[in-house]
Amino acid sequence: MKNKMKSRLKREWQEYKLLLRSIPAPVVTLFVVSVICMNLLANKTLLKLEWIALDGGFLISWLSFMCMDIITKRFGPKASNSISLLASGINLLTCLIFFVAAAIPSNAGDYTVFDSIFGGTWFILLGSTVAFLASALINNTLNYLVGKAFRKNPDGRLAYATRTYVSTFIGQFFDNFIFSVIVFVLFAPVFWNGFSWTLLQCATCALAGAIAEVIMEIAFSPIGYRITKRWQRESVGAEYLEFVEKEKEE
Repeated sequence: MKNKMKSRLKREWQEYKLLLRSIPAPVVTLFVVSVICMNLLANKTLLKLEWIALDGGFLISWLSFMCMDIITKRFGPKASNSISLLASGINLLTCLIFFVAAAIPSNAGDYTVFDSIFGGTWFILLGSTVAFLASALINNTLNYLVGKAFRKNPDGRLAYATRTYVSTFIGQFFDNFIFSVIVFVLFAPVFWNGFSWTLLQCATCALAGAIAEVIMEIAFSPIGYRITKRWQRESVGAEYLEFVEKEKEE
């Protein structure tokens, strides 16, 4: 049993290393950067009305979901989930570095604003991490399942558009809603002098954000579609896909 587990972990690690070598660097880079930017932008509420509220994270989150959709289309949901974990880990490391930089005193000037922004807020980091990982799992799974429904032409424009629009809308809704509830309902009233959102504002924020992200997805999905078609033509990641298929057969 122990040898089987050890062997399985070794194969998983081998598969993960192969995946990192297979996905083109620009996509992974954009994905990681977008996740880090989401965490920073989420510190600012852009709009707060009685029935709707929006934070700055929605300005960049569409890029994260587009990258996940591209990776899922070519490499599968497991691969996209793995890269999502990597992005989340890098984000946490970045936040730690920001926190240390903000905590170091300086006599060169007044860095109060810098420290307040880059020092971060622990419950925002908690909320964004939990929400991102949950929505990534939802998005990647839905993207894959919707794509499987197109049996006649799974690589066509209609199949790609449908799988990305559906998964992005639902994934983004849960991302925004989970984050809003954790940060603005559970913790903000305690640590931000009573500032809070209602559950209605969380739901409408999540819905508005999801609609906004789908609009951005519609605008940029042709780029994602061309990328996946080029990857297919050029056999990008063929070694990884062959490895996964061999694992399934065994």
